[in-house]
Amino acid sequence: MRECDNTELLVRAGRGDAAAWHEIVRRYVRLVWAVPRSHRLAPEDAADVCQATWLALAENLSRIRRPERLGAWLVTTTRRETLAVLRLRGREAPLDPWAASAPDSGPTPEEVALGRDDGLWRAYATLTDRCREILRLAAFAPELSFTQVAEAVGIPVNSLGATRGRCLELLRRRLGVVR
Repeated sequence: MRECDNTELLVRAGRGDAAAWHEIVRRYVRLVWAVPRSHRLAPEDAADVCQATWLALAENLSRIRRPERLGAWLVTTTRRETLAVLRLRGREAPLDPWAASAPDSGPTPEEVALGRDDGLWRAYATLTDRCREILRLAAFAPELSFTQVAEAVGIPVNSLGATRGRCLELLRRRLGVVR
């Protein structure tokens, strides 16, 4: 398939062109997967989120107002789906009916294995939404190009490096790390 812009791909996909749909998915599948992955969803929950995102796109192909920002639309949609799953999972309290006592409230095996540093997460939580998103994508989706990350967070690609640098420097200062 020749190189098409997002506008043409959305129009063609809306007319039922399978090749156009496959090209959209090929371009953005890693970006869509990066969002639930960065929120540490279980693989099956991440797959559900991605499927819901692609369904939302299929239902809204003709309603995308700014096709050049399709990546940002997909990230926003995926983030909303991810947060909905997280809210639902937060209400669930799986219990083992055969367990003799209440579940242990200590650190999870993952937290122990990762050596979770609550100070880092507290400092990270104080960053702006844009900084958190840039750093999250850098950490959990390093295979994404600068263009994809810039599109996902809605900034010009030529300012991403400097913005990421400022975000990292701010995080270092809040952690008290001297460079």
